[in-house]
Amino acid sequence: MKNRILFFLFIGFIILFVSCGTSKSMHHKPKLSGYNSEKPIVVKKSDSIFVSGKNSLLKNKQGLWELYAEGDPLEIGLNTGALTDSLLKKQQQIFFSKIKDFIPSGFQQRILRQFLKWYNRKLYLNVPEEYQTEIYGVSEYSSDEFNYIAPKYQRGLYLHGAHDIGHALQDLALVGCSSFAVWNEKTEDGNLILGRNFDFYVNDAFAENKIIAFINPKEGYKFMMVTWPGMIGAVSGMNQQGLTVTINASKSKIPLIAKTPISILTREILQHAKNIDEATAIAKKRKVFVSESIMVGSANDNKAILIEVSPKKMDVYDVSNNDQLICSNHFQGDAFKNDKRNQEQILNSHSEYRFERMAELLAENSKVNPKIASQILRNKNGLKDIPLGYGSEKALNQLMAHHGIIFEPKEKLVWVSANPYQLGEFVCYDLNWIFNERKNDSLISFQKENLNIAQDPFLETMAFLNYKKFKIEDRKIDSFLENKEKISTEFIQNYQSLNPDYWVVYYKAGLYFYQIKDFQQAKLNFEKALTKEITTLPEKEKIEKYLKKIKRKLQ
Repeated sequence: MKNRILFFLFIGFIILFVSCGTSKSMHHKPKLSGYNSEKPIVVKKSDSIFVSGKNSLLKNKQGLWELYAEGDPLEIGLNTGALTDSLLKKQQQIFFSKIKDFIPSGFQQRILRQFLKWYNRKLYLNVPEEYQTEIYGVSEYSSDEFNYIAPKYQRGLYLHGAHDIGHALQDLALVGCSSFAVWNEKTEDGNLILGRNFDFYVNDAFAENKIIAFINPKEGYKFMMVTWPGMIGAVSGMNQQGLTVTINASKSKIPLIAKTPISILTREILQHAKNIDEATAIAKKRKVFVSESIMVGSANDNKAILIEVSPKKMDVYDVSNNDQLICSNHFQGDAFKNDKRNQEQILNSHSEYRFERMAELLAENSKVNPKIASQILRNKNGLKDIPLGYGSEKALNQLMAHHGIIFEPKEKLVWVSANPYQLGEFVCYDLNWIFNERKNDSLISFQKENLNIAQDPFLETMAFLNYKKFKIEDRKIDSFLENKEKISTEFIQNYQSLNPDYWVVYYKAGLYFYQIKDFQQAKLNFEKALTKEITTLPEKEKIEKYLKKIKRKLQ
């Protein structure tokens, strides 16, 4: 990862001297003529309820923020920004502080900013005008603290490419999503059900203020989506026609210029498509800059398909004569499945493992309902139910997801997980009731409480408490290793006891003993790591290389 960042910093250094082409993008603004740009007045009813006309923001008892916004693109943007004002400022602080953690050097940060200006110079040409306008409205409420990065509107655009840029630069380190769809014989009533985990991880704080947005646009279909402050793109959502979208990153070549962010494409599909054909037609119009699988579920078609896109081509993967569709982080359609990058992804990542685990769990459940779907999304074990340790990327529940979500499109029902991860209560929302029958009472939650799915019992176990302690100790050992500090035997023993089935606790202990040249202890810990389920083939090979070095040193 560091080499990848240094590569881009080097490019950024060159761009300091070749900044041609960025001026127009840095001064661009969407056309606002014809819109009412008056800023909305927000009434604070309590610390968790804010109202602006028919628009509202409420924090429910499960800790999820429920946003309702309506109108033209600028009205939606301004109302969203005004209602989420303090949350937006906090979210940007969390995100940009994480960037500082990655790149602590002020000089390198300045170079990176120059690179982003150059890299995003054509971004505004690839975002539809209605979404530029909405982003502009939201960005009016951005913090002035980060104006040194870019002006507010341009910064808002940049952040909508963060998923894509993070995907490319980190080579999937931030994303490892799992999703599935079942219909016909695989569900109790024959109707489509979809489930997905969105494993886009910045840090725990980033996922604290999840927003369930219910949007009533002037043009297009009413829809809901799970998002975070400042984000108008769609990563998981369903519209009133019962069309759903979710995204799963795939192996991607590092792009040379930003085009249409995936979340903007999926937002356009969500707002303007009522079936699979219309969703596919919209996807064909846009040029993207990373590779992604878009799962589209449709109540009108009573099935799901994958729209697989890359910067150079697109394919539609439709499982004929089947009643289930599974997606992790590799392509399956004819246009991509034999590509070298895709084959490398299958071989070297945990994507295929999670794919097989979903297939295994679906085979164990002849008929799926929303509760069974939640159990699949929350599953923490590996193939044949072997323990992986907690936090393994081979698990469907990696204990890091931003959210889990379940759709029942025909009934217009959706369940969204409350914190932490997918473990909290799955809160149910009925789009028909929210958009058609609900009285304009912004003081109560939109949820259908009687349909909620209870929290995971795992939350009440000692294993979960130990996992929370493990995360703290894991950060400590990373710091010790980086700074080459002394680590006590007691610390290592306690660290390993908190998550004993997870290969990482033995690997990191092995690294420490290798660092201090205690090769016998390093050997024992590396060998113990190999008895566990290693996340990827390259990580396993890395441990084996250490053991070969140790063998030579002990001879």
